[in-house]
Amino acid sequence: MTATVAPCILLIEDDTETRDAVSRVLVDAGYRVVGAERGEAGTRALKAGNIAGVILDVTLPDASGFDLCRGWRAAGVRVPVLMLTARTDVSSRVRGLDSGADDYLGKPFALSELRARLRALLRRGSDPRRERVLSVGELTIDFGRRQAWLGESEVPLTRREIDVLDRLAWARGHAVSREDLLEEIWGESTPEAAASLEVIIARLRRKLEKGERESLIRTVRGFGYALAGIRQGQTS
Repeated sequence: MTATVAPCILLIEDDTETRDAVSRVLVDAGYRVVGAERGEAGTRALKAGNIAGVILDVTLPDASGFDLCRGWRAAGVRVPVLMLTARTDVSSRVRGLDSGADDYLGKPFALSELRARLRALLRRGSDPRRERVLSVGELTIDFGRRQAWLGESEVPLTRREIDVLDRLAWARGHAVSREDLLEEIWGESTPEAAASLEVIIARLRRKLEKGERESLIRTVRGFGYALAGIRQGQTS
C-alpha cells in the first residue's frame, strides 16, 4: 500500500507568534509546513518544488508580498496563494488580487477560517477545469477579480458573498450542502454561522436577481443550495 503524502504548505510570515500558531493549526489539520520569515527564503523554498499552497504575509522585512506574488506569477508559478495582511481597505485587496493572489485574508483572523479557506483554495487550485468568470443573463461575476456586474453596473459584494457564489459556481449547477458551505467558508458549522449563511443568501438574491425570471440561487429543501440556469462549460 502506498502512503499518502500530506500536502506541503509554505508559510511566509515574519511574526513568530503568528507563524507558530498557524503552523500548529495546519499540522493538526494534516498538512506539512515549511516556514519562512523573509521573502528571499520563501522564494527559495517555493522554487525547490513540492509546495501545494502558499500563505503569504504582505509586509515582510525584505520584500512586499505584492511584489513577491507578482514575480512568482511572471515566472510561471501557479501555486495557489493566500495573502495575509492587516490592510483591509478595498484598494489593498484589489492590489493583492491583481498581483496574482488567489485569496486575501485580513488580520486579525480566526484560525478556523484560515484553515477552511486554505482547504477550499487547494481544492479549487487542483481542478484543471476551474472556472473564473460566470455569466448568466445580464449577470457577470469575475471570481479572479472578485467583482460582479448586472449589465454595465457593478454590484458591490462582500467577501463572504463572493465566497458563497464561488463555491456554488464550482459545483457547476449541482447542489452544495449547507454543512459544506459552512465548513469551507466559515470554518465551523454552528447556529450562528448557519444564520449568517441564510442572511447572505437573502442578500445575494436581492442584489443579483433584478429582472431575472428564474432565481439565480436555488434552494434544495433540506439540503442546501445550487446555482440555477448554469451547466458545465458555461463559465470560462
